[in-house]
Amino acid sequence: MAALSAWFWNERFWLPHNVTWADLADRAPGVVYPKAGDLVIAIPLAVGMFAVRMLFERFVASTCAKILHIHSDVERRAQPNAVLEKVFLSITKNPDSYHLDGLSKQLDWEVRKVQRWFRQRRNQDKPNTHVKFCESMWRFTFYSCIFTYGFQFLWQSPWMWDTRHCWYGYPYQVLTPALYRYYMIELAFYWSLMFSQFTDIRRKDFLAMFVHHLATVVLISFSYANNMVRVGTLVMCVHDASDFLLEAAKLTNYAKYQRLCDLLFIIFSLTFFVTRLVVFPIWVLNTTMFESWLIVGPFPSWWLFNVLLLVLQVLHIIWSYLIARIAVKAVLRGKVCNDVRSDVESSSEDESSSAALDQTQTKMMKHAQKVENGTNGHCTATRSRPYITPT
Repeated sequence: MAALSAWFWNERFWLPHNVTWADLADRAPGVVYPKAGDLVIAIPLAVGMFAVRMLFERFVASTCAKILHIHSDVERRAQPNAVLEKVFLSITKNPDSYHLDGLSKQLDWEVRKVQRWFRQRRNQDKPNTHVKFCESMWRFTFYSCIFTYGFQFLWQSPWMWDTRHCWYGYPYQVLTPALYRYYMIELAFYWSLMFSQFTDIRRKDFLAMFVHHLATVVLISFSYANNMVRVGTLVMCVHDASDFLLEAAKLTNYAKYQRLCDLLFIIFSLTFFVTRLVVFPIWVLNTTMFESWLIVGPFPSWWLFNVLLLVLQVLHIIWSYLIARIAVKAVLRGKVCNDVRSDVESSSEDESSSAALDQTQTKMMKHAQKVENGTNGHCTATRSRPYITPT
């Protein structure tokens, strides 16, 4: 273990030329440099943050959801049926035509009724709006608080106005208490997201989000270990700038304030494009790749740090494309439609096609009845407005 530790913490990899770990030891009272051992505190802090989240969602977010009349009950439950329940749990949740015909004959039901039962049964297992609202409210609360704290901190920091201060005197840059708190809270939060992602609502971009959380944890830990904390604060602030707007848009969507949701989504989209596609490469990548090269010079961990930042930039481009798709649909349809980051279950083509078939057949029957009665009216169906669920 000693040999492995010595290999991993090789000074020639982590630090610039002619700098050792002994040089970064605390030399005077009040002069503190980041130490890799400090990162351990983020694990119990993440556990505590997860516990706070559970309490927040249960007592605060859930209360707000009830005030806004967002209930946790499923609107339509499938009627109890032992045969279909056994097929649903042990064989298939999306029966094909062969199974549908067999179940129809066995139960003496119409095929369309069997399809409807399976659709309603699948809907019972979906996370309801109440759960989504509570999750989004927790993330909105954290992102808005940490962005406010980080922005106030950076406003008083010289490297926000001149990014070259991220590298002047590097790596001999003192770690202040405010900077330490900012780093530990952010790191603990993303550690908690790494764990809770497997229990939260599963979305289509699960893998991309997992890579994002993993890269973020590695980046924060990595930048802290070799004292690149100043530029690290810029990276965190840029990412937090748009996240709370996304959660705010989702909250208004769940509360059925569609116009406010559309407005917030537009503001989020603009902020996301500006911060992730303009500010991040011009402000952050420019200083990490070019200004640091001129002031400090490259060294092995410097290359890895920039590779991780480029991974984040690739993810920014992917998400920008997904958001642009939503924006285009919003322009064409006059409102924000279903997000491509919607729940996996809710994007089932079988469900949507079955529902469309049921609706079409119902309309045809109503129209036929009106023709038989000698009326010449038109059937009108109320359609709920589509909603976004990005994240």
